Amino acid sequence: MRDQEPAPQDTERRLTTKEAAELLGVKPETVYAYVSRGQLSSRRVSGGRGSTFDAGEVESLARRNRREGVGSSGSGGELSVRTRITLIESDRYFFRGVDAVDLATRHTYEEVAEWLWTGRMLPGSTFTAPSASVAVARRAVDALPEHAAPADLLRVATIAAATADPLRFDLSESAVLGTARTLIPTLVAALPPAGHRRRDEGPLAHRLWSRLSVHKDPDEASLRALDTALALLVDHDLAASTLAVRVAASARAHPYAAVSAGLGVIEGPLHGAASGHAHRLLQDVLDQGDAAPVIADELRAGRRIPGLGHRLYHGEDPRARALFALLEQIPRAEPALLAARDIVETTARHAPLHATVDLALAVLTASCGMAPSAGETIFAVARTAGWIAHALEEYGERPLRMRPSGLYTGPRPPQPLPE
Repeated sequence: MRDQEPAPQDTERRLTTKEAAELLGVKPETVYAYVSRGQLSSRRVSGGRGSTFDAGEVESLARRNRREGVGSSGSGGELSVRTRITLIESDRYFFRGVDAVDLATRHTYEEVAEWLWTGRMLPGSTFTAPSASVAVARRAVDALPEHAAPADLLRVATIAAATADPLRFDLSESAVLGTARTLIPTLVAALPPAGHRRRDEGPLAHRLWSRLSVHKDPDEASLRALDTALALLVDHDLAASTLAVRVAASARAHPYAAVSAGLGVIEGPLHGAASGHAHRLLQDVLDQGDAAPVIADELRAGRRIPGLGHRLYHGEDPRARALFALLEQIPRAEPALLAARDIVETTARHAPLHATVDLALAVLTASCGMAPSAGETIFAVARTAGWIAHALEEYGERPLRMRPSGLYTGPRPPQPLPE
């Protein structure tokens, strides 16, 4: 007697739009964007208005998105990108799994940058700028008007340095690291001096000091505070400027172009320029001797108090805490530290906001003879190392993956031609 043959079954499993969106971790509109790009096929529901999707196709796309690290973060559908560089968790942040504050307070900026790029600690690391790159970058920067902002100077210097590098299109790891080790000191070397002779040798923080401070001979504690500030600011996960860098790198822009993209974003008042606003607020408090009337004027004008409250930290920004501790060792920083504490305590009467690194940077710049815009320069120079790390990581991913779909809300076509 023959075995009974199984009855034929419909093995194709179909998902509704809602089910497909949930499996992919995206909005329903994005499911149809996948269809328009040919990444999914759909079938109209018989007698209905909706569509169904092959479960196998959806599951395959979901696995591919997870593998490539692109999708929904689970918090409002924001873009999330898988990275091995920085983790922010429980009011702390880590570089390649190591506490970032510990790294920044025990190692130089150059050493922390090398750790971020390679995962190796190279004691005594120094960055040297090629004379040809410095010459062309300085000529470009010197041609700008005096009122040019720090981001303008650095962006022009970056573009100029790129023109002097015929190997800039080599995106191999060794070539990108070589670019990083020469671009950062070139940017510092291109900046005009702050009233006295440029210093072009020694640790990067010493060279940067001569571009920012009117104090010709800094004490060791001040130099250490500047170097630590650079190391603390080297990266902070996918900040707006870093995302711009990764988008550029996804399109295979060379490192100079990727850094230029970051510099274009960092100029925003809610990002790299925030410390300048905090510096001016701090100076007003120092001039008046009391934070209360200054805070009142800011709020009356409808302005947000700069240097307070970071969306990623419930308590005090760990970068601010570390920098404040170093500034306490500098006697001339005491008035600015007291003014900063007055700002925090005055604001805390109604809103429990903690100091951010922008306020700590303001204390550094205000007490060390630097202009309000100096914090933006420190931020941009420091973050260049992090941008290179993210560009290098993105070069190892699928090209052009950073391509979200717009949610169209305009009039439905076809519309008549305009008269």
